[in-house]
Amino acid sequence: MKKILLPTDFSHCANNAVAFAVGTAKLMQAEIILLHSFEVTGNMYTDYMGVNKEYNQSQLQDVRHKLEELKNSIETNHSVKVTAHVCTGPVKKCILKEIAESAIDLMIMGTAGASGIKETLWGSKTADIIGKSKVPVIAIPSDYQWKNPAKILFATNHFEDEPVLLNFLFALAACYGAEVSVAVFTNETKDDAVIYLEHQRKTPGYEHTLKERYHEETLTVVNLFGDEFENTLEAYIVNNNFDMVAMVTYQRHFPDSIFHPSLTKQMAYHTKIPLIAIPANKIEG
Repeated sequence: MKKILLPTDFSHCANNAVAFAVGTAKLMQAEIILLHSFEVTGNMYTDYMGVNKEYNQSQLQDVRHKLEELKNSIETNHSVKVTAHVCTGPVKKCILKEIAESAIDLMIMGTAGASGIKETLWGSKTADIIGKSKVPVIAIPSDYQWKNPAKILFATNHFEDEPVLLNFLFALAACYGAEVSVAVFTNETKDDAVIYLEHQRKTPGYEHTLKERYHEETLTVVNLFGDEFENTLEAYIVNNNFDMVAMVTYQRHFPDSIFHPSLTKQMAYHTKIPLIAIPANKIEG
C-alpha cells in the first residue's frame, strides 16, 4: 500500500480524517494524495453572460490555496510525502476518477459516525462512496482521535475465505501491529435453524484455518447472536475495547445473507471507531 487518497472539503468532518491518514501513511511509508472536488456554480446561460465566471475563479483560487497549505503543513510537521489535486466536478465522480488514474491503494475519509452521519453533507458522501469504491475505505468518525490501532474486529455473517480480501485485512493489521478477531453474526429473527447450527459447527474450523494461514495465534472467532446487526456489533465492540471494525461489502446481486453496501453504510451511522470497508470487487482487480 503505497498511495492513500484523502479527499477533503475542509469541514471538521473531513479534517478529522487527516490525523488518521498521516499516522497510517507514516507506518506504511506511503504517499498521501490530497483531493478536493470543486463544483462549479451556475449554468450555461450564466456562464455565457459571465455572471459566475469571476466568482468561480475566486473560489477555485481559494481552494487551491487551502489545499496547498494543508499539503505543506503535513509535509513539514510529519515528513510525509503529499500530492495535492483539485478536480472540477461532483465529489463521487472526482474520487472514482482519482482512484483509477493515481493507482490508489486505500482511501481514508471522515464521517459523522455515531453523532449522525445523515445530518452532514460530507458524512453522507462518505457513506455513498463506501458502496462505489473499488479500493478499501477507512471511515473516521468526526470525534475520533488518532491512535495506533491495537485490536481490529472483522465482522461478517458468513465464513469469508477469499484470499484477496483477507490478505488486505491482515496486511493492514500487520502495518498497525494490531491483533485481529472475527465475529460471525447470526440474526436470531431472520436466520433459520440450519444457519444457526451451521455457524456453530463451522466456527472452530474457521478459526483454525485463519490462525494457520496468517500465523495469528491470538486470533479468535466468535458467534454473535441478535435481532439487529448494528446494535449487537456495537455492544460487542464496546465490551471488548476494539479500536477498528472491518467489513466486506458485497453488491446486491449476491445472496441476501451476504453483506451489501447498505449494511456497511448503516454501520457507518453507528460506529464510534474507524470502519474499514473492503469492497468484494477487489476480487475482480
